[in-house]
Formats: sequence, C-alpha cells, structure tokens
Amino acid sequence: MTGNRFNGFSTLGIGVGLRAPHVAHVVTRRPDVAWFEIISENFLVDGGRPLHTLDRIRERYPVVQHGVGLYLGDATGPSRAHLARVKDLVRRTGTPWLTDHLCWGSVDGTFSHDLLPLPYTAEVARHCARSIRIIQDTLEVPFAFENVSSYAAYRESTMTEWQFVTEVAEQADCGILLDVNNVYVSAVNHGFDPLAYLAGIPAERVAQIHVAGHARHDAFIIDTHDHPVADPVWDLYAAAIARCGATPTLLEWDARLPSFAEVHAEARKAAAHAGRGAELARAG
Repeated sequence: MTGNRFNGFSTLGIGVGLRAPHVAHVVTRRPDVAWFEIISENFLVDGGRPLHTLDRIRERYPVVQHGVGLYLGDATGPSRAHLARVKDLVRRTGTPWLTDHLCWGSVDGTFSHDLLPLPYTAEVARHCARSIRIIQDTLEVPFAFENVSSYAAYRESTMTEWQFVTEVAEQADCGILLDVNNVYVSAVNHGFDPLAYLAGIPAERVAQIHVAGHARHDAFIIDTHDHPVADPVWDLYAAAIARCGATPTLLEWDARLPSFAEVHAEARKAAAHAGRGAELARAG
C-alpha cells in the first residue's frame, strides 16, 4: 500500500518515543529503530546536554517532533513566542512533519499542563482550524493534530468527536495523528463504537498513528501509557491500517518504563498487526 497525500512517509515504519531513561542506551547501543519521536517541549532550551544528546541521535535516526504545548483550542490562539522556539527546533531536527493535540490547556496565561477536550461545535472547529493555519504558515512543515482521550463530555457539543475531527482537518487542510488507544479509551468511557469513529474520519488525512497502553478503573479507563498495548487496541489498529493504508506508527510508553528492549519489542508487534490490517483490506 502507498501513503495518502498527507502521508508521504509510508515506508518509515514503526517508531518509538524517546524517553529520558532510555537515552543512554540509544546513544551507546544504537538499537535498530526506524525513527524516534521526541516531545518538542523537552528540547526548547538554548543549549546544554539535551540538545547535544539530540544532535547525536539525529546523526543516526530520523526524529519526528510531537508537541504538548500548542493548545489548538485555546481562546487566544497559538503563542507566537512558543511558535518561534518550536520553529528553531524544527530547523535543528529536520523533522519531516510536526504534531500536537486537538485540545485546550490555558486560561489568561495560566497553563493547566493537561490536554483538555473541547466542545464539539462548528464555532470551536473554525477557531481550531484558524490556529492550525497559523501554525502551518509559521513552521513551514506538514502538521497533523492528535485526537485526545476524554473522560467528560460537554452539553454544548452538536456533533460527534469524529465529525469534529473531520471538520477541523478539512477546514485547516491538515493531517490527522490518529491515536487508536485514545479512540478506544474515549469509546469505552462515552459508550460509542470505535469502528464508527474510524469509518467517520477522512482516511486520506491520516498521517501518523499512535498506539499505547491504558489502565482500567471500574467503569472507565484512563490513557496512562504505562502498560503494553491491549488486544482491543491492536484490533482497532489493524482496522485503521485496513482503512488508511501503510502509515508511520509510534508506540508511546511514558510511565512505569521497562527496559528499552521491552519497549522496542512491544513497538515491533505493530508490524504483525499492520500485516493483519493489510490482509483485511485485500479481503475487502
């Protein structure tokens, strides 16, 4: 399968999120990893060890930037100062594309440092699309936004999450970072069909996929990134590949970190499930 028009990197394969406890292993052992995803905000510094280490990793691996601080839904729009720092890092890493979250996170300059869900309305979709266009024009690299997990809903919402995601992506003319674990988490928490979500978004805009683990708490589940990927999430991933085609895939593991070898082994499972998705697509 070939990539869609928002995914010119369909052969890039399976990546791993770069986390601080694994950096020494990566630098010294040079594991066979297709690419690493970094959290942009961890490297928005003027110099020192983080950037020196990043440069060493960049010598051997492609690096893709994933942000947590652009807050596409914030009322004031993206911070110009933050964008300027992200752009400096974009030039340093040569990231082929950039991602961040479809969420909000600050009020009047006070930051929650959380990825808060948005009300799904036409007005909010237009606002997010305007912010994304500013980001794309400023950073001059392809941009895709990630769907977030959620645990509460807004009475003001007038559409489903997948309708909202589609509206934002099409108005901004950008890509989608499809986090299938987040889809599954929200589906369980809110009682919708995750396959309806996959069917409802524009497959041609899916530029990247995330997989991760979650934790169950009684009647709901939380996107914790501290477990192996659950079987229903792998099934949803295979269904996503069947619909979207070959897509760069990233394993996120952020807490209760095992060894790098264990994380890498979990990431490599994506290849088998992607193969299953390709078979589903051929079976039609």
